[in-house]
Amino acid sequence: MANLRGRALEQEFCDIVRELDGDAEGRQAGDSYLTSVHPVTNQDDTTNWALTPKILGSAELEVLGDAAETMGRILEKVTARYLSDPDFRALFGLSEAEEELALVPTGYEQLIPFARLDVLFDEQTGDFRFAGVSTDSAMGMTASVDVTRATQLSGAYRRFAERHHGIETFDLADGVVDALRETYSSWANSDAGTHHPDHPVVGIVDYAESATEGEIAALVDRMADEGVFARFVDIRDLRIEEAAGVRRLVDSEGPIVCVYRRALVGEMLEKPCDGVDALVEAARRGLACVIGGFRTWPVSTTALFPVLSSDAVESVLDAQELAFVRAHVPEAHVLRHGDDINRYLAEQDEWLVRPAGAYRAPESVAGVDRMDRDEWWRVLLACCEEGGVVIHRDPSFQTPAVVGGDSPTGARGGEEVSVSNLLGLYLFRGKFGGVYARGGYEGVMGDWGQRLDMGVLVVRD
Repeated sequence: MANLRGRALEQEFCDIVRELDGDAEGRQAGDSYLTSVHPVTNQDDTTNWALTPKILGSAELEVLGDAAETMGRILEKVTARYLSDPDFRALFGLSEAEEELALVPTGYEQLIPFARLDVLFDEQTGDFRFAGVSTDSAMGMTASVDVTRATQLSGAYRRFAERHHGIETFDLADGVVDALRETYSSWANSDAGTHHPDHPVVGIVDYAESATEGEIAALVDRMADEGVFARFVDIRDLRIEEAAGVRRLVDSEGPIVCVYRRALVGEMLEKPCDGVDALVEAARRGLACVIGGFRTWPVSTTALFPVLSSDAVESVLDAQELAFVRAHVPEAHVLRHGDDINRYLAEQDEWLVRPAGAYRAPESVAGVDRMDRDEWWRVLLACCEEGGVVIHRDPSFQTPAVVGGDSPTGARGGEEVSVSNLLGLYLFRGKFGGVYARGGYEGVMGDWGQRLDMGVLVVRD
């Protein structure tokens, strides 16, 4: 595509950082800002942020937006077929308990209110391949906003902005709030009894040990700005309470009429408790609007790509959608006990393995990642025993990035590294809403041993 400008703009930004000898003052300002909001860290505390942002032009936005919305329509169709067709459901290999939850009605039509679609995007050609789909607890929204703001405090950004006027940024938190309110207003019981159709009491429900505190706090603040009272709720605190003959979902602070479920279905089944039972009953009985219900789970699991790779989707998708899947979704297969793994052994550098369950990008193990043949063989055998997924590995696009702040185990602030790019495309009620960018660089775990969260700028033509 001749109009792709993002790569050249990113190079220009990197050149400015070099002119400023790494822009130490700008990096310090960004570090101070991020410390004042919430730390940008990985689960192993090795995360860092990049001073250099991901920059998108009009052509890049058009490609990525169309990719996201097309995939969103495909996910809706796949989910609808999952709900209506037992034979199709069986392809996902989910447990009886998972299936039972996925079939619980929601009381509104939108099947997938939120999604983050991870893609490997070639900034020179405009080609892309999907890396994973997260529809249950899609994270990264506030990290993207915060790192973008940190970047904008730098001298490098100010100099770049003098050359390119009208720079735009995404506000992903706003997209979540708007989609949540629209979904709630479409709920059949939104104006029943004492429910308020415009200002519901929202519980952001997760397990306390799994919750992303900074992101949840930011969403609570944003909802308050919009006149919506929201609070974090540990799922274990939920219960059904009856007052004056009316049954309600409550926690220790009172009734909750709208639930933004961040607790993964898989985790709910692994950690059963009275609160889980209360949430499920509230969804079944229409006592609360559970955003996404539980039906978003199937397409959020690693089983999605094997299903999309199968012939079964030919009866689900139209010809254009099927061609889109074949062009942009990598080949993938579920491995079972006794399966032949010789192909994956022989083509070690071409494949990666993911455990069954929710898609989590950091849990991928690629054959190319510093392991010998015997170790890769053991990984494949474990995948077979656990019913994991083997996925064709597509190379990621590499770009330079300047590290924003020091990492205890990674590069130092100001150091320039080559990163593998991964873009998270957000969908809010099926509409493209923004990008979350990350860059991985060499470490003990291979290309993603260290991670940089990156800001995102839009420079339109």
